[in-house]
Amino acid sequence: MKNIFLVLCFLLAFNTTNGQNYSTHKIKQGETIESISKLYNVSPFDIYSLNPDAKNELKVNSVLIIPKSKISTEPKVTVERKLNGFKRHRVKRQETLYSISKRYDVSEEDIKKHNTFLYANNLRKGDNLQIPVYIEVKTTETTELTKKYTVLAKEGKWRIAYKFGITINELEALNPDMKEVLQEGDLLNVPNIETNDQREIDDTYGYYKVLPKEGFYRLKLKLGIDQDELEALNPGLDKSGLKEGMILKVPYSAVASISEIEDLNTDHLTSKINDFGQKHIAIMLPFRLNRVTFDSIAETKNQIKRDPYLNTSLDFYSGVLVALDSLKKLGINLKVDVYDTKNQLSEVQRIINSNNFEDVDAVIGPLMPNNLNKAALELSGLNIPVISPNSKSIQLYDNVFQTMPSDDLLKNKVIEFVKKDSLKDNVIIISDSKNVDVSNALKREFNFAPQVFSRKNKDGKDANYVLVDDIKLKLKPGRNIVFLETQNVGFASNVTSILNSLIQEEDFEKKQVAIDIVLVTTNYNTAFESDEVSNYNLSKLQFHFGTASKSYDEDQYNTFVKTYLKQYDITPNKKAVRGFDLTMDVVLRLVTSENLYMSAKDTALTEYVENKFAYKKKLFGGYYNDTVYLVKYQNLKIVEVE
Repeated sequence: MKNIFLVLCFLLAFNTTNGQNYSTHKIKQGETIESISKLYNVSPFDIYSLNPDAKNELKVNSVLIIPKSKISTEPKVTVERKLNGFKRHRVKRQETLYSISKRYDVSEEDIKKHNTFLYANNLRKGDNLQIPVYIEVKTTETTELTKKYTVLAKEGKWRIAYKFGITINELEALNPDMKEVLQEGDLLNVPNIETNDQREIDDTYGYYKVLPKEGFYRLKLKLGIDQDELEALNPGLDKSGLKEGMILKVPYSAVASISEIEDLNTDHLTSKINDFGQKHIAIMLPFRLNRVTFDSIAETKNQIKRDPYLNTSLDFYSGVLVALDSLKKLGINLKVDVYDTKNQLSEVQRIINSNNFEDVDAVIGPLMPNNLNKAALELSGLNIPVISPNSKSIQLYDNVFQTMPSDDLLKNKVIEFVKKDSLKDNVIIISDSKNVDVSNALKREFNFAPQVFSRKNKDGKDANYVLVDDIKLKLKPGRNIVFLETQNVGFASNVTSILNSLIQEEDFEKKQVAIDIVLVTTNYNTAFESDEVSNYNLSKLQFHFGTASKSYDEDQYNTFVKTYLKQYDITPNKKAVRGFDLTMDVVLRLVTSENLYMSAKDTALTEYVENKFAYKKKLFGGYYNDTVYLVKYQNLKIVEVE
């Protein structure tokens, strides 16, 4: 009670000199934050910001501190004159329209309107006039605190918050049921300000979201922008001061624009950065530069094409460089060491022995399993996390992060999808002889599913084809889910062509029932990517599979792709995207958690351009990525299944 009393005393003293910026409210029975906010024309967020305990409980007779409303509460009064009858007037000598209008407090036009003969004739003595009698009707309109706003295409929270001059937190408080990702057409509550007062997004500037506890001094160090310049770019900032979640207009080159950050879809890690001290990472890749001759550009290019290790390393590293630039724009202080492992165990050993790794926060790489196992074992004594970029066949030491999800996880993702509908759908399993074990395992999951196998040649070996009737007789009216388990291109082409031909629409005249077919596999491999397998057939069959990474949509704006294209004059391949995604994830985890190990607990899921990460720890061992995508072919594209 003493603390509340002191706060109230301070506020009362503050009110005396600051134009009554605050008032108090004693809570009555049945009142809610929403009803109180409407009473004072403020938002629930405004009340919570001064009364954080109110989020937990509203106690009757306790006192709330109420801020002054940001929106004018002066009621708008309109006065309208309405006709309420007539008076009779007989015109006397020397009277005029003007003198009569003044006598009855009406206009000359009002008199003419109700005595239409006066439009054609002059006023004469003895004329009988109808004089309108008016009464004043007052209408009072109160200003609503909020209004409804329809979300436009590609509008995120920050754009709407900036447009209406509020923080993202305030926007969320006004819309407690707002979705994390806004969709075009969503309706939101926003401050009821005039259209002319709404701010426009200027693409020639960047936009920055103020982080917790950031002041002008921190922003000066981070962005290189003085307080005066920030206040000039953001009218009203000099009065409001900085607030967490506030969106600031900044020079474009000062920092990564929040629109760029939004594109990364980093599960809000960028808003949770709390460590601006230097982080030290090492990157180990098998460039094998000792094997490259630089006598001519043409020969160097040929060597890059011929050497798969160098080719992969350069692609991956190109994505790393774009990530490092993005992280720098976020104000993150990084020291980065890059080592060429030459794909040799002895070189990995030499690198570790010859360099000081004691202050290294994380090592990305090496690429190859044996080199990574060596590095992890050597660095385990220093408890340095080692991140495997792309390998599944590694020893999961306590300090290892396996970023590629397991094959079992991919398989289970597809099985779970089919099980959701298997009670009402017909399930068929098709495989070749090399995948009999997989077929039998699926049979145990789906007891009533018939199995179809590749036909044999005269030597008893797979002929890698089936006949139409092998499948047709197993289909049922309605939805059929078909597993196809093979690594053979010819067999995949044969089966997908037949399945496509068996799809049929309902036709009452022909007495034909609808047969829909959805193709799935537990092992997506190069057989399905071959030119011999028609993408048209895969799209028509809605081909589903699990994958460690999805493909970014080239038709949608993507800041990373745009930056990469500008920097390298080519769109990024999957190795480059993975280099970007993995580097962003490792560093953002380091600056938002105590260390990489704690981030596995602190951060449930992160997602970037094509990859997502959610780590779990083995009871006796390291960390593995426990999340995958379920995707499907749709309109000749591969899209994520929601």
